[in-house]
Amino acid sequence: MSITPILQFGTSRFLQAHADLFLSEAMPGTRPVTVVQTSGDPSRTKRLHALAEGYEVHVRGIEDGQQVDRATRVDSIARGLTFAPDMAEITRIVAEEAQVILSNTADAGFKPRAEDTGPTLDPAMSYPAKLAHLLRARFEAGGKAPQIMPTELVQDNGTVLKGLVLEVAQRMDARYRDWLAEEVIWVNSLVDRIVSEPLEPAGAVAEPYALWAIEDGPGVSAPCDHPSVQVVSDLGLIERKKLFVLNLGHTWLVSRWLEEGRSPDFVREVMADPDRTAALRGLYEQEVRPGFEAAGETGGLDDYISITLDRFANPFLDHRIADIAQNHGEKLRRRIGAFVDWARARGDTSPKPRLEAALKGEDA
Repeated sequence: MSITPILQFGTSRFLQAHADLFLSEAMPGTRPVTVVQTSGDPSRTKRLHALAEGYEVHVRGIEDGQQVDRATRVDSIARGLTFAPDMAEITRIVAEEAQVILSNTADAGFKPRAEDTGPTLDPAMSYPAKLAHLLRARFEAGGKAPQIMPTELVQDNGTVLKGLVLEVAQRMDARYRDWLAEEVIWVNSLVDRIVSEPLEPAGAVAEPYALWAIEDGPGVSAPCDHPSVQVVSDLGLIERKKLFVLNLGHTWLVSRWLEEGRSPDFVREVMADPDRTAALRGLYEQEVRPGFEAAGETGGLDDYISITLDRFANPFLDHRIADIAQNHGEKLRRRIGAFVDWARARGDTSPKPRLEAALKGEDA
């Protein structure tokens, strides 16, 4: 078996249509990834084998204003392992091969578990605890510290993961803890792509838009050269565009949807109505743009708004407005309320009647 410099924890359809696809396109013919299934779910064994055989991602949506529907074959995965039975081999790969450790372990992946206090590696441990024990093998082998690249949707995900790993490592040797804190490269990143459905036994359907934004820092490098992979000096600029354009737009559409009697069902149906689309464009231009102008953050804003409108209009995506409406009050505060506060704090005095009406639950 060839050496694989990238060890990936998680077999999700998101990773299949995101990082694994980028690596396949950027490094054809190399198969640099070993994938580890951490859940132990026997129903996923078939998927694990299929990943190593290669699979397809169907990209469907609107790109540069044009409808696209294309299939891409992904051949970046060399082998698939299951954590419990393959624990010794996974430990060896961490000790000898891995230069990058990539993860997407779902919402529960970072949550501590009772087993985390155990003295030895246990398949029942949380991902941070597993990592604390696995990286010890690398340290004891005298290998160069790897780059840890979580893609979980947690703000400052690399910093958060580092803290969780160090917490577990408090029961370990001080020299090892220093190595974890000072030598290992913990990378913050932001990822974005809607992966709407799985294919069987492996593969997925995804929208054209994709982003893997990696925060620059000492020793940080992108795992591949790909248009969707960006190393940036400040993730905050990207986070604000996502929160205050994409997420804000979704939440404003929900407010309109509630006012209009909970119709239509899907975001794409809203965008098929010229009047509703014009209203959203007007919101972005007249109420959102001035906030970014006041903050001096208009670089790339027009392109991002255009891409966002294309994403909302994706005719292949059944994105239910009722799903976006869950926890609507909290989303109003975090997306629209936070934007208005942020814009005002930066000197934006322009009127924002539609956003303020949404916050009050009034007719926009």
